[in-house]
Amino acid sequence: MEPMLVWGVGAGLLGLILGSFLNALLFRYNTGRSILHGRSQCMQCGHTLRALDLVPVVSYVLLLGKCRYCSSRVSFQYPLVEAAAAVLAVLVYLKYQEPVLFSIALLAWLTLLFVLVYDLRHQIIPWGASGLLAALAFLHIVLTGSTLLAFLAGPILAAPLLFFSFISKGKWMGWGDGVLELSIGWLLGLSLGATAMLLAFWSGAAVGIALSLASKRYTMKSEVPFAPFLIFGAACAYFFHVDFFQTIPALFL
Repeated sequence: MEPMLVWGVGAGLLGLILGSFLNALLFRYNTGRSILHGRSQCMQCGHTLRALDLVPVVSYVLLLGKCRYCSSRVSFQYPLVEAAAAVLAVLVYLKYQEPVLFSIALLAWLTLLFVLVYDLRHQIIPWGASGLLAALAFLHIVLTGSTLLAFLAGPILAAPLLFFSFISKGKWMGWGDGVLELSIGWLLGLSLGATAMLLAFWSGAAVGIALSLASKRYTMKSEVPFAPFLIFGAACAYFFHVDFFQTIPALFL
């Protein structure tokens, strides 16, 4: 078996494990219960879960999405986040085989996955996650030896979103979105970062229109979390090299 394939499979398994940890963090964050506080329990019956109940994705499938002890439904978030983390780990490995860069990039993308799910659930971006992501993204551009403009890409791309937040006092756009874009700019650079932002606005508008047409509960004035669209755009640009600004001189990339 090819070494790269073996390491790729290993990266996927690592992603599954980290995705399981991420789920626990998502359900416990800001609840007063530490990630290190006690073993996982069923959220309905409170029964302590055993190792066989916690195998990423596999346990959910074998148990048909139900608790082994009370048969209550288990959130589909569990296998979805675990699978997403595994895919991210493989994609990051395909981009960086060097251990340090792989670790920094993977932690950054797992933090983005945390932000995406948490924002969908609570419509807020935790400042702790924003701070960690900014530190990882800044370290990423330091390790990759990027140009001066790569350091400026974060503030340049964040400025419009922060401006929207400032003039609307947070009504048009939350402050967290601008801070998130700061990290995305550092992680992607100016060209890919600008592409990611365009994709975010286009996809956000498309989903907003679709929701307003599909349900009377939603109107064009309804609040829709924007962070998932920013992260979607960033993933398209970062992993699949979608770049609307390829004509920019190489000096500025």
